[in-house]
Amino acid sequence: MEGMLDMYLFENSQLLEKLQDIVLEQKDADCFDEEGINEIFRAMHTIKGSSGMMMFDEITAVSHKLEDVFYYLRESHPENVPHIELVEHVLAVADFITGEMDKLSNGEQADGQSSELVARLDKFLEMIKGELKEKKEEIKENVHVEPTQFYIAPMATGASHFYRIYITFAPNTEMVNMHAYKVVHSMKEIAEDLLHSPEDIISDESSCGKIMEEGFRILLQTQSAEEEIRKLIGIGYDIKAVDVEECSAAQYQMGFDGFGGNFGPEEVQESPAADTAPAKGTGEQMAPGDFVIQSKEPGKGKKLAKDKARKTDKASFISVDVAKMDLLMELIGELVISESVVLQNPDLKVPGLKLDNFNKAAQQMTKISTDLQNIIMAMRMVPLTNTFQKMNRIVFDVSRKLGKDIEFEMIGDTTEVDKNIIEHISDPLMHLVRNSVDHGIEMPEEREAKGKKERGKVTLSARTEAGKVWISVKDNGGGLDRNKIMAKARNQGLLDYTRPDSSYTDKEVYQFITLPGFSTNEKVTEYSGRGVGMDVVVQNIQAIGGTLEIDSEPGQGSCMTLKIPLTLAIIDGIVMSAGNSTFVIQTGVIKEFISVRETQMHLDPDGNEYVMIRGECFPVMSLGEWYHLENYKRDYEYGMLLILEVDDRTVCLFVDRLIGKQEIVVKPIPGYVKKVKGLSGCTQLGDGSIALILDPAGLVE
Repeated sequence: MEGMLDMYLFENSQLLEKLQDIVLEQKDADCFDEEGINEIFRAMHTIKGSSGMMMFDEITAVSHKLEDVFYYLRESHPENVPHIELVEHVLAVADFITGEMDKLSNGEQADGQSSELVARLDKFLEMIKGELKEKKEEIKENVHVEPTQFYIAPMATGASHFYRIYITFAPNTEMVNMHAYKVVHSMKEIAEDLLHSPEDIISDESSCGKIMEEGFRILLQTQSAEEEIRKLIGIGYDIKAVDVEECSAAQYQMGFDGFGGNFGPEEVQESPAADTAPAKGTGEQMAPGDFVIQSKEPGKGKKLAKDKARKTDKASFISVDVAKMDLLMELIGELVISESVVLQNPDLKVPGLKLDNFNKAAQQMTKISTDLQNIIMAMRMVPLTNTFQKMNRIVFDVSRKLGKDIEFEMIGDTTEVDKNIIEHISDPLMHLVRNSVDHGIEMPEEREAKGKKERGKVTLSARTEAGKVWISVKDNGGGLDRNKIMAKARNQGLLDYTRPDSSYTDKEVYQFITLPGFSTNEKVTEYSGRGVGMDVVVQNIQAIGGTLEIDSEPGQGSCMTLKIPLTLAIIDGIVMSAGNSTFVIQTGVIKEFISVRETQMHLDPDGNEYVMIRGECFPVMSLGEWYHLENYKRDYEYGMLLILEVDDRTVCLFVDRLIGKQEIVVKPIPGYVKKVKGLSGCTQLGDGSIALILDPAGLVE
């Protein structure tokens, strides 16, 4: 059951994602197009069937009722169907099923009650039927039809034999269906293909009567001889007689048609399908999928249809548990660390050693490990499409409840990022989108008074640049009010009393809204105002090495931009030391390395240190002083200055010495260590020592 449940949850979640994409794509249209109606109907039909098999009655009931609605739409083509109401019904059903599946995936019972939802769907269905009833037109009903079964004939080789087997059981044999199953099971080891009639001999109790009355019939494709088949079947107290006849491929493909207890010379029925079937011994071999058997009902000939030419370059896919991908990523990380341990081993530094062959082998190993990293990274990269579609749903729901008419636009939703990154940005993105809809976009009458288009617009866009993903949430609403934010900041004591208000840049002012408890919204709503939850957004983004940038134009709208790394796992880093401690920083933020002299350094009245480089003045942070490291001595003649550039802000980092460049496997800092500003993780170096990974955004801040 566990494997079945996993497959049930996986397949249905994909169906629900596809369904939601269709609904949100066509929500602004006048009605669903024909293809959309068919897709939603098929999705509900599949979910109904699989839920019924798994005995999830509430999911079955609600999916069946929505299937009824779309069956009626598909067959009767009613006019004047309230489209937005229908969209809300479909999304409500999707939410209900998703909620039940979440319970099942967490090991809980699917105990939700669907009666109220089914009643609403019933009422909606009766309403749209009412118009046709008045016109006295025939209304078609949704009649359940068992799905057609398809069977792909396996490959037959020159060594394959085809047999028709007829077994009669002794009278008064009890549970004869189980005896028949025992025969089938015994032949599975030698069978290339095996069919039997009756087909359902386990769950169908009526199969016992059919076997006793008509006998048990088997079609077998195998490379074994007749003697081996008879030996496997055997004759005992239960089996009265066994008839085995070898037949041609064409006769075998005719199925159970004309199959009886007496195997006399039979004429193969003429049919187009039979003409196309290559008989055994003609020199032409069958291949998998050459013949698709469209029906395998007992007693009827198999209708064969020649398959189209197969493409050899067709892509194939396999679903893999994310936990296994994470484990593989960890193992590759350990491989990178082990590689560093081997290549930087002190034993290799003995004077006089000739290591030409070793170095060649080491280069090959490094290339293979790099290729492995690239492949696993590519496997973990997934598009932002699903995440963006969830935001589309949020805009639709919130705008409907607030009475706002809002258009949602997605740009660059196919941009790919690491799976773990997507998990970290979903909540922050939801906060930003909700705030844009709730507090950013004005009410229709307010927009009209300002001379704006009545319809608001929220644009969600993504692009990659310089090893980072830029995700922007932009709205054409009222924008941020600088004066209101400054007044709130003053009341909360956030402003420097020595600085005039005019000295604060707009970006500095807008960053106040990311502080805990800071909000300019006078009234609290279900969806909150811009500012409530923004501190959580910043914390979540900084946890993965990202930043939040805020731009706004009063009266024209705002734009919130997340800048996050493409991946979290393995990075190129520069190893350096300060005092007795070793640090690593990613290469992407380092603009240049500079050796400086004492004469280039300057202090301001507050004791802050600056350096003059090519006529420009930059702030300097000494790593040893910042973390109060042991044995740290500032010596500009021997130390090194790193110029870091993060989001258009520049800071110079002074360290004792540079050690080298290395691929770094990012490990989280243990939970028992208090969070330290400016650090984002740790790693193990080639000599086995631990180095701390610096967070550039934290240092700049």
